[in-house]
Amino acid sequence: MNFPDDSFDAVYVIEATVHAPSLQGVYEQIYRVLKPGGTFGVYEWVMTDKYDDSDPSHRAIKLGIERGNGIATMMPRKHAMEAIQAAGFVLEHEEDMADKGDIIPWYAPLAGELQARSLWDLFSALRVTKFGRASVSTLLKVLEAAKLAPSGTAQTADELSLGADNLVAGGRAGLFTPMYLMIAKKPAAPSS
Repeated sequence: MNFPDDSFDAVYVIEATVHAPSLQGVYEQIYRVLKPGGTFGVYEWVMTDKYDDSDPSHRAIKLGIERGNGIATMMPRKHAMEAIQAAGFVLEHEEDMADKGDIIPWYAPLAGELQARSLWDLFSALRVTKFGRASVSTLLKVLEAAKLAPSGTAQTADELSLGADNLVAGGRAGLFTPMYLMIAKKPAAPSS
């Protein structure tokens, strides 16, 4: 990051560092730009402790999430926790916010479980359902054939749709969370 050392009082990241080539590497950059005593909060995408790499169905869900969301390697929760500590932070709190027993789970719209309270809610939720995604894919294929959309646009939409299906599968099985919250502090500078 192109910021001087010790620049910020606090840094937060929401569902973005999962795309970094190394969690520890990006956390180290955040550590560098935080002032001593500064706070770092991150909402991380991770595989939960229920994920079993020896289970082929678990690996297929993980791969589907990675492919459909442009993630090189989806890390387990424990790896994220270790990476933040290895970067120098003192981990003050960690919690899977998706594991709160909410009435409507985070993946409900992607699963087609519409909970619309207004016409705008209905439109917003409908476009991410399987039906909505299939409709977009069909439209994009027509646009490609008419040379009104670049070649590969529909294939990209299909990959994103497959990613959404795997997000739902991972969420339902408790293998994946997009809401792993960690709050950490950069240690205060020693007094002189």
